[in-house]
Amino acid sequence: MVPELRKNYNANFSKTQYQALIDNFVSKYNHLPPFSISETPVFIPKPLKEKLFEACEEITDIIIKPEFLEQSKGALLSGQVVPNETPHTVFLQMDFGICLDENGEYTPQLIEIQGFPSLYFYQYELAKAYRHYFHIPEGYNHLFNGITEEEYLEKLRKIIIADANPENVVLLEVEPYKQATQIDFLIAKQLLGCEVLCVTDLKKEGRQVYYEKDGRRIPVHRIFNRVIFDELIKRDDLKREFYFIEENDIQWVGHPNWFFRISKHTLPFLKSKYVPNSFFLNNLEELPHDLENYVLKPLYSFAGSGVIINLNKYDLDRIKDPENYILQRKVTYEPVIETLDSKAKCEVRMLMLWEPGRERPEIVNNLVRISKGEMVGVRYNKGKTWVGGSIGFFET
Repeated sequence: MVPELRKNYNANFSKTQYQALIDNFVSKYNHLPPFSISETPVFIPKPLKEKLFEACEEITDIIIKPEFLEQSKGALLSGQVVPNETPHTVFLQMDFGICLDENGEYTPQLIEIQGFPSLYFYQYELAKAYRHYFHIPEGYNHLFNGITEEEYLEKLRKIIIADANPENVVLLEVEPYKQATQIDFLIAKQLLGCEVLCVTDLKKEGRQVYYEKDGRRIPVHRIFNRVIFDELIKRDDLKREFYFIEENDIQWVGHPNWFFRISKHTLPFLKSKYVPNSFFLNNLEELPHDLENYVLKPLYSFAGSGVIINLNKYDLDRIKDPENYILQRKVTYEPVIETLDSKAKCEVRMLMLWEPGRERPEIVNNLVRISKGEMVGVRYNKGKTWVGGSIGFFET
C-alpha cells in the first residue's frame, strides 16, 4: 500500500529467499505450518495506521464501559459459564478489512473482534524472519507505541507466567499438536518455558489441578487458555478429568468467559464509522430490503463456519434459532496489494494486551491475512500465490 516500497519489494523478490524463510521455521521448531505463509509482508502508510488506531480506540471505549458486562451477559451459554471470571479480558483482537471510502482513501472496516489470544508468538518470529530474509526499510515496524522486541516478550511473560514457575504454567488446547496453529504453541514453549498440554493431560485431586511428567506430579497454577469451545463441545470422545465449569484452584490467563463476551455477539453494540451496521437477527422487526448487501453469521462458530455471504430471504426463513445469528452489512475489500500476478486484498488484525492494573488494553502487534478469493481463508485461496498469513510493517 506504499507504492514505492511495494514496487521495490516485488522487483527484488527471490523465491530462494522465500523458501529460506519457510525452512527457517522447520529448522528452529521442527515443524512446517500447514497454513500458507505469504510471500510478502504488507507496508501500511501512516494515514491508514492512524485510522486503524482510531478504530481500535473507539471500539475499546465501548468495551471498557461498566455496562458492557451487562450487555455481554447474553453471550454466556447455559452450562458453559466458567467460575472466577476476571474483571476484563487479557487478550483483545480486532480484524479489519482494508477498503476504500467515498473519497477513494484507504479505510479499515471491522470484520471480527475477539477476547481470545491469537498468534502473539508466531507473529513475533514471522516479523523477524521477514526482516532477516528480505529488505524491510527503516521507519517501518510491526510493534507499536515504541516497544522493542525484548519489551514485547517481557509483556507476554509478565502476563502469562507472572510470578509463577514456568513449569506450573500450562498452555492448554484440544490436541495441541494436531492444531493448525501449533507453531505458535511451540514458540511460546521455547520462549516462556511453559508446558503445552491437551485438556486430557490435566489431572485433578479435589480442586487441585496437576499433570505428570518424568514420573513427577507437577501442580498447575496458571492456565494460558487456547481452547476453542466450539471444538471442545464436539469432542465427546475426549476422556478427561478437568472441566472448565468446575471450581478449580487455578488462575486463568485469558478467562474462557471472555471468549464469548467479546465475539460476534459484541458487534451489534458497536457504533463507529469503522464498524459496519450489525443486528441480532431476532431483534429485527423488518428485514433489510437489500439482503444481498448483508452477511449472515452464527454467533457460536469459529473460523468462518456457517457464514452465508450471498444471502437471500430463503436462507433466513430456514433459521430456527434467530437469537443465535447476526446480520452484518457486507464489507467490500479493496485489492490494494500489487503482486507478481493479480492484486490481493488484505485483512489486518490488531493484537492487544490488557495488563492487570491498567485502565485499558494496549495495541502491541499485528497480523495480516492476504487473499485473492471471495473470503479471507484457506479454502478460498487454494492454488494461489502471494496469499496467506503475513504481517504489517507500519510507517512510524
